[in-house]
Amino acid sequence: MMKNIDWYNSLNKPFLAPPSSVFPPVWTVLYIMIAISLILFLKSGMNKSKILPLVFFILQLIFNFAWSFLFFNMQNIGLALIDIIFMWIFTLLTVISFFKHSKIASILLIPYLIWISFAFYLNLAYFVLN
Repeated sequence: MMKNIDWYNSLNKPFLAPPSSVFPPVWTVLYIMIAISLILFLKSGMNKSKILPLVFFILQLIFNFAWSFLFFNMQNIGLALIDIIFMWIFTLLTVISFFKHSKIASILLIPYLIWISFAFYLNLAYFVLN
């Protein structure tokens, strides 16, 4: 893990890059909101119209988990950038499709979508600067 931190710290930082200490609390809050969103979505019962929104949710989560591996473990900023684009797309599709079933579940994902947008900026800037 230290190798990954050393690598990250050696990168040229974008202008708006927050300190590393910001990420753990932000992600903790966002993951709690994501979990509550999913619970609210599932709580309203399952039917065929919920299958596609659930697929979108699962896909965005897979891209979310893959991003850290691609960026930090593989140290592949370009591949992580492609990943985050797909994460953003599937998160947007999740927000839109959840809205039909639970407005609150959808709204809870909006800060996450905003954070992913910011993370996209950071990833793109890291790609350009390094």
